[in-house]
Amino acid sequence: MNSIISWVGGKKALRDMIYQRMPKEFGRYIEVFGGGGWVLFGRSPDAAMEVYNDFNSDLANMFRCVRDRPFALLKELNFFPLNGRDEFNVLKKYLEKEEFTNEYLQEELDIAQRVLGEPQFEEIKPVLLENAQMNDVKRAAAFYRLIRLSYGSGCTSYGCQPFDIRKTFHLLWQGSRRLKDTVIENKDFEALIKQYDRENAFIYCDPPYYQTEGHYAVEFKKDDHYRLRDTLASCQGKWLVSYNDCEFIRELYKVFNIEAVSRINNLAQRYDNGSEYAEVLISNYDTGERLQDMPSQMNLFDSELLLDPQL
Repeated sequence: MNSIISWVGGKKALRDMIYQRMPKEFGRYIEVFGGGGWVLFGRSPDAAMEVYNDFNSDLANMFRCVRDRPFALLKELNFFPLNGRDEFNVLKKYLEKEEFTNEYLQEELDIAQRVLGEPQFEEIKPVLLENAQMNDVKRAAAFYRLIRLSYGSGCTSYGCQPFDIRKTFHLLWQGSRRLKDTVIENKDFEALIKQYDRENAFIYCDPPYYQTEGHYAVEFKKDDHYRLRDTLASCQGKWLVSYNDCEFIRELYKVFNIEAVSRINNLAQRYDNGSEYAEVLISNYDTGERLQDMPSQMNLFDSELLLDPQL
């Protein structure tokens, strides 16, 4: 299945190449920079253990709520019927606060106290206070809606398109079933890899691409690229990394297997139809295992042999 969200750097266009290059056998699958989880959602959960991780706490929280509390999440999303720039800005402000407090709460309480009598006000006051508190499901619903309303799913600017959130409810339910046995983590990549690395592990990394780090909400410095390389170099298990094809990355991983690949550049299609984006797949194992088992295409000489009556 596809991911339940679009996300910056999603691997929809590249994931078939990634599946073909995965090891034939492994006991645990670890997706270190999960993002929208496009590779995870598209594969069959055939490993004994499956781990999704992202350092973006809102992503991890949203996927946990999709997995564990789908009904509560769907109920919360029904309380967001609006679709406009004002709502988008409110959601951004809501999510930027570590501990959300409703700045309009006091005004709401004052209005309720004036309009309602004292008994009715005392009954409604707990509801207003509860709605002002941040919790996991409320935050997940706000983040999910922010993604859906934003331009290019970047969560930074309003997409200026009408969108009925209810049309995606079936995706959340499918996502909940798909994630039911998936471990969801919110850790630094080095700590995550060291925790789950084993000889039978397959680790897939899709880090922020070099010199495109500014497109991501979580900071990823140049030192982090070095730290990722050093962490992977000490792994017991097999790993595969997808990166943009550039001199820095090729030099950084020069002792490992580097394969040049390309995909359609979706961002450039408006002004350069057919434009491709150069990437590399880097690994510490032979990525041709699966390809060697695939049947080779019959050529002209093979067909002539099959038609030969003497054979």
